[in-house]
Amino acid sequence: MKGFMSVYRKELYVLFASPIFYVVALTFLIIAGYFFYNTVAFYNLLSFQASQNPMMADELNLEHRVLRPFFLDLGIILLLLSPLMTMRLYAEERKTGTLELVFTFPVTDRSTLLAKFAAVVTALAIILMGTLPGILVLHSFSGLNWSMVFCGYAGILLLGSSFLSLGVFTSSLTQNQIIAAVLSFGALLMLWIIGWTKPLVAPALASLIEYVSVIQHLDSFAKGVLDSRDILYYLLFITFFLFLTLRQLESYRWKS
Repeated sequence: MKGFMSVYRKELYVLFASPIFYVVALTFLIIAGYFFYNTVAFYNLLSFQASQNPMMADELNLEHRVLRPFFLDLGIILLLLSPLMTMRLYAEERKTGTLELVFTFPVTDRSTLLAKFAAVVTALAIILMGTLPGILVLHSFSGLNWSMVFCGYAGILLLGSSFLSLGVFTSSLTQNQIIAAVLSFGALLMLWIIGWTKPLVAPALASLIEYVSVIQHLDSFAKGVLDSRDILYYLLFITFFLFLTLRQLESYRWKS
């Protein structure tokens, strides 16, 4: 794809030069550290209780008592912070008028879009790497199942990439970064809580709602299970919103 690498490097430079990235990264790691500490502390409490009540020993599964809740907690943090990573991608260019200038470059809209998306996904992966020291410390005290750790991080990266793809789309809809972030957060929140209506609808509709719920597909990854249905869901989610963004960019090109 012509021009992909040049746009990718430029977006990475802008991301790492922006204070927003460091604020998001620091906030993410502080909250993630808080969640991790609490899950480990709760596991230690259960261990103490199990020493007095051997019947509780079967419940002391480190992966399911610590890792699974930790990865699910990371999904909540991404729900809150991912709109901040994408709000400027197209909204800022529309506001400053540089989007029309980009249309004159010998770079396709698809290459530009994929480069911007790849840049924010790379930034997300770097932020997620900041949570690895806690996992390594935990492994030093008690051996972990690294296949489950890999599945958990793969699920979080796919979930985060899905959030970012929707954020890229909402950023292309407006010139205001705050509006783009609010639209992204509102849409993601609806996709997160839509599963709450499952008990209130007919069984046929309940299965559809369960599949649409964006958090529902993370649970298998958090358990250490790579399910092709969950992988396909996230890939289709990403493709769908990138496709909508591309259509939106093409409409701007015709108008300009």
